[in-house]
Amino acid sequence: MTTWTLSPSDLTFLWDECPRCFYLKVREKFKRPPTPFPKIFGRIDQLMKDHFLGKSTASISPELPDGVAKFSEKWVKSRPILLPGHENTCQIRGRFDTVLQFDDSSYGVIDFKTSQPRSSHVEFYSRQLHAYAYALENPESGSFGLTPISKLGLVVVEPHDLDRLKNDSLAYVGKMTWLECPLDMDKFLNFIDQALTLLDNNTPPKSDEGCGYCQYRQAARETGF
Repeated sequence: MTTWTLSPSDLTFLWDECPRCFYLKVREKFKRPPTPFPKIFGRIDQLMKDHFLGKSTASISPELPDGVAKFSEKWVKSRPILLPGHENTCQIRGRFDTVLQFDDSSYGVIDFKTSQPRSSHVEFYSRQLHAYAYALENPESGSFGLTPISKLGLVVVEPHDLDRLKNDSLAYVGKMTWLECPLDMDKFLNFIDQALTLLDNNTPPKSDEGCGYCQYRQAARETGF
């Protein structure tokens, strides 16, 4: 029996971009080459997490239950997920943005995004948020865990103006939108069932037609490089 390690972000981005690249990374440890990522976006994300940590949930959205932003950037790892019909298992490993602790002793997993808020974001990031929630509620022995998880969602900030501060600095002004993701763990486990079915195969699936990485690898093979 093999236990595949799944990253919450790969379940969101890589799975949708190209099933072949997903298979090769998880099963064969053959990763795509790293791509440059502007440091400014990481800096903005970090500032948002630091700003809200320790503050009330009301400062994030009045739609949230009373509570506080309690934890930030902790690594989580689930115990192996064993599903019927599969010889192999998988486990979730990743680092969440922020976890809220509500006054009713339940918790919420949220992600911060700098973007224009769209309803499509809810479905797109659902797997990632559910993966963190599953790992928190079903931690591997010795790993960080919290239960129950009662809320999932995105905090989306869209900059729309600039403000000059007294110290002659400039500040971006943005509207903050709360997008709640419906909690449906059965749907998430059905998706994990699909991922395990793909990984159980001894041959990788076809690449997505629009995958530039696969096109590059194919061109290299055809030219002998």
